[in-house]
Amino acid sequence: MDLSNIKFDDKGLVPAIAQDAATGQVLMLAYMNRESLQATLDSGYATYFSRSRRQLWRKGETSGHTQKIRAIRYDCDGDAILLSVEQTGPACHTGEKTCFHNAMVADEDAPATAAMLQHVYDTAAERKLHPQEGSYTNYLLDKGVEKICKKVGEEASETIIAAIKGSREELCYEAADLLYHLTVLLFQQGLTLQDVWTELDRRR
Repeated sequence: MDLSNIKFDDKGLVPAIAQDAATGQVLMLAYMNRESLQATLDSGYATYFSRSRRQLWRKGETSGHTQKIRAIRYDCDGDAILLSVEQTGPACHTGEKTCFHNAMVADEDAPATAAMLQHVYDTAAERKLHPQEGSYTNYLLDKGVEKICKKVGEEASETIIAAIKGSREELCYEAADLLYHLTVLLFQQGLTLQDVWTELDRRR
């Protein structure tokens, strides 16, 4: 990356936005100077410049909540950087997944996206740590891999039947059931959605 294309401000800084590579969710906004940007490029992990401490800091250096770089882009004017990262743990110091967790205006009717699968995965992880009475996800996790696999098989069969019948409504419903149970299985087996995306990308 040619750093000459980056327009640092009069303090030698440029804003850097970190975005989850898997879901597209915006995680945080921080600042970089030339040295921290070069350190990010060299190490493959996000390194920022702390304006309050006046020093470099690698994200997750003490907390372990690192940001592994997947891609780095800059905007048309060269005065903002976008980091596509693989986030370990929460991005925000408050423990929230993203620093942008305070809603000023929220579109409750916004369409769901593939990020919903990550929500299902994260919910499974949350239920594992903090079981809730009556939770179907907890029921599956308590029963273990054989029960989850049985459900995946059942939902796969029902998805096939719906497709053969030509019922779009049933196919949509059964496909959602299949994706839910498959995501819970991935979590139970210690695989992440990123592992699956990486394998699909390898085949591309």
